[in-house]
Amino acid sequence: MKITEKKIKEERVAYIPHMGSYDKIPELIAEVGQWLNDKGFKMTGLIYGTYFNSPDNVSEDKLQYEIGFGFEGKITTMQEGKIGIKEIPEHTVLAAMHKGPYTEVGPVIHAVIDYALKNNYDIVGPISEAYLNNPLETPEEELLTEVRIPVIKIK
Repeated sequence: MKITEKKIKEERVAYIPHMGSYDKIPELIAEVGQWLNDKGFKMTGLIYGTYFNSPDNVSEDKLQYEIGFGFEGKITTMQEGKIGIKEIPEHTVLAAMHKGPYTEVGPVIHAVIDYALKNNYDIVGPISEAYLNNPLETPEEELLTEVRIPVIKIK
């Protein structure tokens, strides 16, 4: 598995925060995408999940995450219903690719964390996953997920 350090450019996103089972992820993706379409915004291609805790540490009903889309366009509000809007600043991540079912991404996450710890990086934020193809059009074994962990290099 190849793990690389890379810069992620600043991005405006629409997102929904959620607490509970990961089973809601497809529904949340559809909801954010539909909201952007209804508002006439142009999506940039980024579809992501950011995960603030882990099923290794909390029960399913306590899982905290957000699902969002990058988009272009002017907007004056930072919240509309349960849709939030924010700017994610440019940042550095360690990234690795996972090919296959979303439910099998765990070993990639652990490998990136281990790499960070062994190579003098501080992890400075929650794990994100960028979803690079459409699960409605792609066989599960062909799904591509880029695992991203925000870091700073320790000198």
